[in-house]
Amino acid sequence: MQHLESYLQGRWQRGQGDATPIHDANTGAVLADACSRGLDLGAALSHARDVGGPALRALTFAERGAILMTLSRAIRDIRDELLDLEADNMGSTRGDAKFDVDGASGTLAFYAQLGSQLGDRRTLVDGEEVRLSRSARWVGQHVLVPRRGAAIHINAFNFPAWNMAEKLAAALLAGVPVLTKPATATAVAAERVVRAFVDTGALPDGALSLLCGSVGDLLDHVGPQDAIVFTGSGDTGRKVKGHPAVLRHNVPVNVEADSLNAAVVGPDIGPGDATWDMAVTEIVRELGQKAGQKCTAIRRILVPAEREDDLRAALLDRFTVMQVGDPRVHETTVGALSTPQQKTDVEAGVAAMAAAGLELAWQFEGDVPSSGSYVAPRLFRSAAGADAPYVHEHEVFGPVATLLPYSGDADEAAGIVARGGGSLVSSVFSDDADWAGGLLLELAAWNGRLYWGSAKVADGATGHGAVMPGTVHGGPGKAGGGEELGGERGLRFYLQRCAIQGDAGLLRRLLG
Repeated sequence: MQHLESYLQGRWQRGQGDATPIHDANTGAVLADACSRGLDLGAALSHARDVGGPALRALTFAERGAILMTLSRAIRDIRDELLDLEADNMGSTRGDAKFDVDGASGTLAFYAQLGSQLGDRRTLVDGEEVRLSRSARWVGQHVLVPRRGAAIHINAFNFPAWNMAEKLAAALLAGVPVLTKPATATAVAAERVVRAFVDTGALPDGALSLLCGSVGDLLDHVGPQDAIVFTGSGDTGRKVKGHPAVLRHNVPVNVEADSLNAAVVGPDIGPGDATWDMAVTEIVRELGQKAGQKCTAIRRILVPAEREDDLRAALLDRFTVMQVGDPRVHETTVGALSTPQQKTDVEAGVAAMAAAGLELAWQFEGDVPSSGSYVAPRLFRSAAGADAPYVHEHEVFGPVATLLPYSGDADEAAGIVARGGGSLVSSVFSDDADWAGGLLLELAAWNGRLYWGSAKVADGATGHGAVMPGTVHGGPGKAGGGEELGGERGLRFYLQRCAIQGDAGLLRRLLG
């Protein structure tokens, strides 16, 4: 059995006392454990701030970008090993594990290229000079400089490589050291990635720390120059935001939380249309990929009432090729849930949906392994149309979605999506530019990202659930209210904006 270690103050360490078991998602057997008891997390943060911070700030954006490219290559070098680890620890099919691992290396490479573009600078200017008086020489200029603290990253269980890498890339390029905390239940791949990073020798001392096991008293040690990025449940996110030390020091917290994402099928498309086929493909993929354990997965499917039977038939036809089982078998399309607790939670959520009056429109009828954390994928429908309060308030984090018939009116669709309280992403499938355009602009207030599926992009779009590093990832309200990625925008969470007032010539000389 593997004993995961933390990487703190430049060395690998293991806590003392009882460790938390980490399970094989396919069999339920314990394959590793992790413990953080007794580790000096205050000293770890101080080391990151006092050693890692100055070392990163001494580098230019281009030099930091070069480090990120080395880290991207380090992931690619152990790609097959990571795919195997995720199959065991998380029940991920090879395709699902690639989605995580390749997303991690790709995001690091994207930010490496951004660093190259930003070049031999260490700070950024924000906007144009502002003339402040009658004198043309007296101006103000907004600048962005790295915070002098550490970035604490608390990551989700479902993407141990990508979720860690996308946070890490933006912070390190901004010049801020990172202490990353993976979810214990799926930390096997995360620990292996960090070991590969450390082995490159590319990271300055203190630039990256890893905490495996409980978060312990970590947040007790945060200070006014630190920043926190959290991905997980809304309840835990609120606890992080409300921690006394976080409140006392006004530490910025970025949260990505629960998200009741939607897909809206427009009234202008139907069977045989390229856009219709695109909608069916995305819905099927989002139900089964990662066994539905994606923060961007489609949970609510809005379909014009007169097209509901057509859409249901198209989905069921695609579902016939679905296979649930051992993720290491090539024919498997849906692997296990990542943890025993996730299986318990999904089954409880499915029971609650039935109790709330939702009808079971389809359930996987093949063999579902009784061992491990497997569940049968399901599609529900609401006989009451969009008036289904449970699906607008609760996310079942597994291979579960619900059909919601609506009239085809754009304003009605916008109101239904908004009932989710804020989402990471929603999709609109329509070739009617006027209908879809009005709906998209209305939905923009309730979503961090919108995906417009139409005939002209049916063969080239990246997919509803694909988070691309060049655009922001996050969402308002229930989705956490945060933003990540978005190219240079992703750096800004780790940078302090300051207005410097002074002589125009001196400022230009200072800031290049």
